[in-house]
Amino acid sequence: MTDEWTGGIVTDRGGDGPPTVEEWVSVSGPERPSGFGDEGPIAYRTTVADPRDDETERALLELRGVSGRAEIWLNGTRLGSHDSPVVPARFEFEPRSENELIVVCERPESFAGIDETDAVPDHFETPGVRWGVEVESRPRCFIRRFDVQPRLGTDSESDASADASAASAANAATDGAGAAIDVTLEVDAGAAIDDAVTLSLRPEGFRGGAAMERVPVTAEAGERVTVSKTLSIREPSLWWPRKYGPQDRYTVRAKLGGDSAERTVGLRRVERDEDGLLVNGRRVRARGFTRLPGGDPEADVRRAVDANATLLRARAHVPPRSFYEACDEAGILVWQDLPASGPELPVERGTELAAAIAETYGSHPSLAMYGVQDQPMDPYAEPLGSGLLAKLALRYRAWRTSVDRDPAADIADAIPGDLPVVPVTGPPGTDPDAAQLFPGWRYLAAEDADWLLETYPSLGDVVGGFGAGSLTDDADPATIPGLEPALLERQAGAGGIAPESSQASQADTLKTVAEALRRRGSGIVAASTLRDTASGGGMGIYTIDGDSKPAAAAIARSYEPVQAVLDGRATPGTVGITLCNDTHDALEAIVGWRAGDETDTERVSVGPLETVPAGTARIPRDAETVDLEVAVDDLTVRNRYNL
Repeated sequence: MTDEWTGGIVTDRGGDGPPTVEEWVSVSGPERPSGFGDEGPIAYRTTVADPRDDETERALLELRGVSGRAEIWLNGTRLGSHDSPVVPARFEFEPRSENELIVVCERPESFAGIDETDAVPDHFETPGVRWGVEVESRPRCFIRRFDVQPRLGTDSESDASADASAASAANAATDGAGAAIDVTLEVDAGAAIDDAVTLSLRPEGFRGGAAMERVPVTAEAGERVTVSKTLSIREPSLWWPRKYGPQDRYTVRAKLGGDSAERTVGLRRVERDEDGLLVNGRRVRARGFTRLPGGDPEADVRRAVDANATLLRARAHVPPRSFYEACDEAGILVWQDLPASGPELPVERGTELAAAIAETYGSHPSLAMYGVQDQPMDPYAEPLGSGLLAKLALRYRAWRTSVDRDPAADIADAIPGDLPVVPVTGPPGTDPDAAQLFPGWRYLAAEDADWLLETYPSLGDVVGGFGAGSLTDDADPATIPGLEPALLERQAGAGGIAPESSQASQADTLKTVAEALRRRGSGIVAASTLRDTASGGGMGIYTIDGDSKPAAAAIARSYEPVQAVLDGRATPGTVGITLCNDTHDALEAIVGWRAGDETDTERVSVGPLETVPAGTARIPRDAETVDLEVAVDDLTVRNRYNL
């Protein structure tokens, strides 16, 4: 398929014929082109060659990640339309040697998600085909749909004790009732067929039992038939989040004549209680970041791992399958939102999208929880300062805010499967199931996170966003998505803020809030945001090009599974120290601190998944930094605070 695309604004839909475009301009592709604004339907045009090597084969066109509604034309003939951002669109066509393809895309009437907010560049609103268009050749009889859904037996429980190591737990956690993988195939018979599909099961990355089954397939020419089979696993190996155990998975392959398809899946159980997530019956501290669309998903997962994350929240958008595959491989849990941001939430359409997401991504072991509605209202659009009056103003705004939760709750109840669901993610006052907390940015000071969590204790249970923005060059903040000049000025005063100082302030804010949440035992925490979506700056701890800001190293230290943190801001005087242990091991640690010429150590015992006091640091007035150090066996972990 050619990489040369043109695009243009549709001036006439054409009735029974192709659309009319007044001017075609070169575009990089139909993914996220800029320059079209919101003037109406956008048409994308390219030329594709006949993909077949043999005339007995069949030509298929596939569009992945359609935003809004797409209408597809080939050689002047309408192939059909598609309106799902989750399920691919597939069309068979009779090819010529060269074929003109036109795809007309319209903005969605609802569920545009994060694309229609100021968190991303304006061109994200332009409708398109987000994950690309492909033309392929398939045999006369081929596997049109291949659905693989793993499930653990109802009696599955992890038999690992709380004080066992994660690796030992992973090896010991088997399912007394076994496990199964339900396979469903749709076979498209271009000719009469009386054959069998061969199904094979093999473990990936570990030693385990393999299996093979043959499923008969009979169909007349032109028919599509569906066949199903359940593959049993007597002693399953489970998938675990990183640092809690191995990421064991199984690959299921289906072969029919010269055609084949395969999926790699994992076995795990995810539950949620008042303290957070349980994976395979064991407590997991989920710490990570929100991720916005755009960029390389696999590279973003690597950045999250570098920052000690165990969780990524796909905020108000649906990522491509490659994102899930990377999370499966890395052991990163995924909090998957519907593409719903703001107050409008049509229940019927939301239920359809939720079902499509569950069916498409449900076989990925990294999928850990769902979110329905992001930020239904923002009581803090006008920022607040700090101090007592600001606290009173925050409480007043939270008190007077009212949100209709019923649509989100209805969609949450309809989501298939048994994964945890967060109906509403929003700021204080929206009665959120997951909180967006921005002390030190939208309101109050960063150290007021403790006051906020004491005033509203439930806000710390599940946190879907916190942080601050920063500049990466001298760009105008008003032009940078997700940044508001008033918020930057609030940090630095009316004189503006330099990139270096804004990045230092961002690092301090994220570190302060993250560690306040850790001290209070918050079970599910996602900072905002992993990566900027535009040049010049943003809310990310990485730039749009993937370069780390100071906040990346700061929060990576704060997210260390075993870490000592200060109980308040590093200022001259006496400040308490808390030792946080996210592991399942009881630990004997030496906690030390240094501030200027002052230093001391203390031996501390901490139980699994506990936080305990670890003495105090005495900070002299001439100190420039406070350094904490935790020594456990052969491991040494450090933490640093700038005064």
